[in-house]
Amino acid sequence: MNESTWGPAPATGQAPVGPPTPPQKKRAGRDLRAAVGVGVGLGGTALAVLFVYRPAFLVVIAAAVVVGLWELSTRLVERKQIRVPLPPLAVGGVATVVAGYLQGADGAWTAMALTVLATLLWRMFSAPEDYLRDVTAGVFAAFYVPFLASFVALLLAADDGHRRVLVFILLTVVSDTGAYAVGWRFGRRKLAPRISPGKTVEGLAGAVFFAALAGALSMLWLIDGGTWWQGVLLGLGVAVSATLGDLGESMIKRDLGIKDMGSLLPGHGGIMDRLDSLLPTAPVVWLLLAVFVGAD
Repeated sequence: MNESTWGPAPATGQAPVGPPTPPQKKRAGRDLRAAVGVGVGLGGTALAVLFVYRPAFLVVIAAAVVVGLWELSTRLVERKQIRVPLPPLAVGGVATVVAGYLQGADGAWTAMALTVLATLLWRMFSAPEDYLRDVTAGVFAAFYVPFLASFVALLLAADDGHRRVLVFILLTVVSDTGAYAVGWRFGRRKLAPRISPGKTVEGLAGAVFFAALAGALSMLWLIDGGTWWQGVLLGLGVAVSATLGDLGESMIKRDLGIKDMGSLLPGHGGIMDRLDSLLPTAPVVWLLLAVFVGAD
């Protein structure tokens, strides 16, 4: 027996020491089969609605906003006893999305201002204790979910809105998938261990590379007047915003002491667990496309 390989020889009368247990292969923390099935089903349905009748996609956005607000408000009251005024947020959130589609950025801003005002007034009909805490959380929820989602409606409202929304979704998914695949296989250096231990520098590099490649191809094939270098910049912006969005929600979940925002989607968690990278990416894609090829 080679002592340097197996360790010191056992003492007389002791059972022989066997070879060390080989390291276990990395495994994903979720049911990958369920996650892929649900993701493909949701994505296929959303894209079918988008390309069959574009205005109907507003229903998809509005439904995601309402469910996302419900999940967030439920977790806040469960874990922190923060009571967010949900009815005005839900109604105002839908109004913000619709106003963004019909009236542009000015409409979205106006609806958001009215939503914040309604949130402040609604909470006044309850006890004054913790009023400031509750309405502050309500204003945060209004900007975090419906306001950021309204930029998807702004993308949709353009003449080629169905293709812009497709690019937005495609690049976000490619960024997340690239980060997961490269980080799972090659990840060594932690990106933000105190916030999300699973995120690695190598994963971020994978997100940047694949999102930039997908961005270059998307701008050439899907956006009229787009160039490959604009797509590279677009992909870079998406990779950064998607990663920051994921880290931002991880910070919220760590503060709340939960793993997922909900359990609606098998293998994924809740709606907010899927919107974490999409929401902050929407304004980035809208702004860069407006600069590169115009808002309309």
